[in-house]
Amino acid sequence: MAHLVSVNVGTPREAPWAGIGRTSIDKVAVAGPVDVSRLGLAGDQVSDTVHHGGVDQAVYAFAREDLDAWGAELGEELRDGQFGENLTTAGLDVNESEIGERWRIGDVLLEVASVRTPCNDFKVWMGRSGYDNRAWVKRFALVGRPGPYLRVLAEGPIAAGDPLEVVHQPGHGVTVSMMFRAIFTEPALLPRLLEVDGLAAKVRVKAEAYVAACR
Repeated sequence: MAHLVSVNVGTPREAPWAGIGRTSIDKVAVAGPVDVSRLGLAGDQVSDTVHHGGVDQAVYAFAREDLDAWGAELGEELRDGQFGENLTTAGLDVNESEIGERWRIGDVLLEVASVRTPCNDFKVWMGRSGYDNRAWVKRFALVGRPGPYLRVLAEGPIAAGDPLEVVHQPGHGVTVSMMFRAIFTEPALLPRLLEVDGLAAKVRVKAEAYVAACR
């Protein structure tokens, strides 16, 4: 059964190595229920509000299975939250979830909205955590399994161990992995993203610009 392995939060910390001098990537697991609101988890705060946060990036999920795959490549186990995810999941291939797919966790309803952008802060964080971060952004992008950002459609508490139920799939076939490839490695896929109702505004701008340039 798909479920939450861990619920993780972090607050801004001074970090001279980060692009804006602070970061919230160091997420730690929370014991017990955590309230989820429209803009994210209680106790979690975005540092770089230009590139992170907002309703289309309220919650970030990453699969325990993908952490384990990276751990095997790096030769060392990765803890829950190491990639800065709010929700560490198991039992669901989150990267094959469709954009617009909806997940029910207790009273909370989440909608797959967008994908993570690997950045230099992520690379430096991995190095400072003791892992081989050479060409990290490129390596992460080539794997193409970024985990989704989620919108919060219904608020409430969640906790580690809670079941995760897929309650709606739009059926257009545009998955998290496909969106990531369209944005970062296969721009010819960008027109497919326009098939998604409620496409995140930043992504729609990019897709529409590509289509206009191809006319």
